[in-house]
Amino acid sequence: MLDTKSILEVLRPVQDPELQKSLVELNMIRNVAVDGSKVSFTLVLTTPACPLREFIVEDCQNAVKKLPGVESVEVEVTAETPQQKSLPDRQSVPGVKNIIAVSSGKGGVGKSSVAVNIAVALAQKGSKVGLLDADIYGPNAPNMLGLSSAKVMVKQGAQGEILEPAFNYGVKLVSMAFLIDPDQPVIWRGPMLNGIIRQFLYQVDWGELDYLIVDMPPGTGDAQLTLAQAVPMAGAVIVTTPQTVSLLDARRGLKMFQQLGINLLGIVENMSYFIPPDMPDKSYDLFGSGGGEKTAQELKVPLLGCVPLEISLREGGDQGIPIVVAEPESSSAIALVKIAEQVAAKVSIAAFA
Repeated sequence: MLDTKSILEVLRPVQDPELQKSLVELNMIRNVAVDGSKVSFTLVLTTPACPLREFIVEDCQNAVKKLPGVESVEVEVTAETPQQKSLPDRQSVPGVKNIIAVSSGKGGVGKSSVAVNIAVALAQKGSKVGLLDADIYGPNAPNMLGLSSAKVMVKQGAQGEILEPAFNYGVKLVSMAFLIDPDQPVIWRGPMLNGIIRQFLYQVDWGELDYLIVDMPPGTGDAQLTLAQAVPMAGAVIVTTPQTVSLLDARRGLKMFQQLGINLLGIVENMSYFIPPDMPDKSYDLFGSGGGEKTAQELKVPLLGCVPLEISLREGGDQGIPIVVAEPESSSAIALVKIAEQVAAKVSIAAFA
C-alpha cells in the first residue's frame, strides 16, 4: 500500500551528494502526497544554485518508482539556504545568511570581475544576493554592474543613518564609489577603512540575503583583517592567474585567511588561457598553465574552476553588463556559473559541518 511512510522509507537511502547524508534525515523531503499511482513531494535543496540538482531529482524518482503501483513521480524543487554558524566574538549582519569574501594576493588578476559575475550568477539561480565593494581605494563594482551613475539613498533608522543599496541584475550593491566623486582618491589610514567597512556591513538595509559577496581589495591588509574579525564568514575565495608572480601572492593571501580561522572555499584561476574571437577553437596560455591546479593541490584546497580570457569578458565589465548576462553561452560565462555553483555547494557543506 502506497503511503507517506513507505515513500519516505524508500527515499531514506538517497543522499545529498555534497553533504553525504540522507535527504530524509536532513528534512529535505517534504509534502509527500499519493494520488492513486501518482506520487508527488517537495525536494528542498540547500541552495538554488545546487550543481547536482538534476542528479538528486533523478535519484529520488528512481527510488520511488521501485515501489509497486507507482507509475509517475512529480518532484517540486525549492531551496532553503542554511544560515552560517554564529560566533560569540563576531556580530552577524541581520538578515544575511552567508558572507563570502572574494580576495586576491595582488591586483590585476580580475578579482572584481569574478566577484561580480559570481554574485549575478547566484542571483540568476534564484538566490537573494548582495555585493559589498570593500575595495575602498579602487571601487570598480558599480561600473561592472551598470550602476556607475546610481546614487544610494540615505534614510534614518533606529541606530542612525542607513544606506539603501543600489540594485541591478538581481544584486544589491554598496560601494565607496557611490559616496565620492569619480576622480576623487581615497587617502585613508587603517582606522577610517575599518569604519567604512563596518558601516557597509551594519548600516546598510541589506534585507534578507542568502549570500553577501564581499569584493576585497588585493593583498593582506586592514580590510581583510577587519572583515575577518567583525563577522562570522562562510568562507573565502582566492582569485589568481596562472602566472608565477600571481600564484606566490595568492598563496600568501590564502595562508592569511587560514591563520585568521576563515574557511577556504577554494581557488579560482582567472585568465587561464586566451580564446581569440576570430578563432574560438584555439586557445593560448598567455600567463602559463596549470598553476592554479598545482597550487590547489599543494595547499590542499579545492580548485573551483578556470576562467578563460575572452574579449567579451573585458567588454562586459567596461559596459556594465556582466558576461553571465551578456553572453551566457560563452566559455567564460559557463565557467563562472559553474564556479558560483561550487561556491554555493561548499558554503552549504560548511553550514552542516
